[in-house]
This record gives sequence, structure tokens and C-alpha cells, in this order.
Amino acid sequence: MSELSGMTGFARVAGEAVWGSWAWEAKSVNGRSLDVRVNTPPGFDALDRAVKAQASKLFNRGSLQVSLRIDMSMGDETVTVNEGLLTALTNAAQAIHGAGLSGEAIATLMTLKGVVETGGSSLRELAQDAAVIELLSDAANAALKDLAEARRTEGASLTGIMTCLVGEMEGFAAAATKLADAQPGLLKARLTKQLDELDAEGRVDADRAAVEIALSAAKADVREELDRLAAHFAGARDLLAGGSPVGRKLDFLAQELNREANTLCSKSVSLDLTNAGLGLKGVIDQFKEQAANVE
Repeated sequence: MSELSGMTGFARVAGEAVWGSWAWEAKSVNGRSLDVRVNTPPGFDALDRAVKAQASKLFNRGSLQVSLRIDMSMGDETVTVNEGLLTALTNAAQAIHGAGLSGEAIATLMTLKGVVETGGSSLRELAQDAAVIELLSDAANAALKDLAEARRTEGASLTGIMTCLVGEMEGFAAAATKLADAQPGLLKARLTKQLDELDAEGRVDADRAAVEIALSAAKADVREELDRLAAHFAGARDLLAGGSPVGRKLDFLAQELNREANTLCSKSVSLDLTNAGLGLKGVIDQFKEQAANVE
């Protein structure tokens, strides 16, 4: 049995070297497609590309945020201001507002990525060290693999939950199946009674009335809907057993299940069958909600 994967998870990989310490953090939430956002210190753009390439191999869906933190320990801690970038940002802000900027506004601009760098030249030199980049790239891959494992752990829980929900749906469908044979007869009896009440003088042609009643009773037959529901239940079990990526297929299947349940309720002529249909719809809603968590 293949593994189902969720889209929620968190992983952290950290380490130390002679130049300082580092930590990768990777977290993932639901997403309709794969969206990977990487946050690294200035100068480490190569890691950004490497992380996105690795993520595309491990994941199909989800919104991922991957960040790298580096704490330098070599030499005195320094702060470097990119004065050219700060000046350009200040000029742009003044052009928009038409007035000088307050100290608070300038301080806000200095929080933007690339304006202020801690570690000074040491951090920039570190980004040029091929051995360091290889170390951090391997660590990023380890963090992404740990994230994938966390998502598989969630997927195992989802498999159990959704399998139980399929069982509940099958239970409601079984109850509906027991009531289905009585549907045409119930509707025929209801229509006959209504006709007798509305046409006490017998002005409606009896043969024509019998044909119309028979046609209406045939339309109340829900066995076709129940057969399609059974096929969908089998399909759901196959998808859950097949493993990810199946999230979109499960979502579509939930829509089809809901369509059949709606038809079942609309054709119902008994309270018991209506209740079975409504119970089925309630479980389908839960199934659809869980399907949104599946990769």
C-alpha cells in the first residue's frame, strides 16, 4: 500500500561550524499547487535555487516556507548598511509622499532585506565558500526530507480518518438501499390518493392517469444513484490505497458523491430515505474537508 501524504508539516535542521552556527526551518501548509518561498541571508541566492529544485522533486502541492538563519561567531560582530540601496528607497518614498521622511520611516526602510547586513564582510565571504554552500545545501535537503516525512505522518492519519468516513457513507447508502424498493410503490400510492381527492367526480381519464402515475413512480427509482454511489465508494478506497498525489482526485470525487446524494434526497418520498440521504451528505462534507488536506 502506497503512502498518502498531507500538506502540513514542520522540520528543523541545525548545526555548528568553526565560523558559527546555522539552522534551516521548513514549514508547509495547504495549497492548490506547489509554492516554495525561500528566505536566506544576502549573498546566498544559490541556495534559494537549490532548495526550490529539491522541493519540486519531493512535493507536488502545498505552500512551503523555507528559511536559513546564520549566526556568525568569528571576529567582532559588525553591521553594514547598503547606503546606495537605502538612498534609492528613501528617494522613492519622498517622491511618492512629496515630503521629507521622519527618522521612524527611515528606520522602517532599514528593515528591508539587503539594506542592513549583520556580520559584515565575513557573511559575504562565507557565501563565496563552496564548502560552506555544499554543507548548507545538504542540510537544506535534510530539512526538506524531514518535512516530507512529517507530511507522510499526517497522511497516515488522514488515511485512517477518510477510510472510516467511506465506511460511514457506505452505511448510509446501505440503509437507503433497503428503502429503495419501496420508493415507486410509495409514490404511486401518494399520487393515486391525491388524484382521488382532486378528481372525486372521475373526470380524468383513468388510463392516462395510470400512465402518468407509472412514469412518475419510475422517476422515483433511486437504484441508479445507489449504484453510482457504490462505484464512487470503491473509487475512494482505491485512491486512498494508491497514495499521493491524489488530493485533487479526492476533491473531485467528493463533488460527485454530493451530486448523487442530492439526487437521492430530491427523489425521496419517505422521511426515512430523506434522513439517510441527509446523513450521507453530512459525511460527504467531512470527507471533502479532509480531502483538502491531502497532497
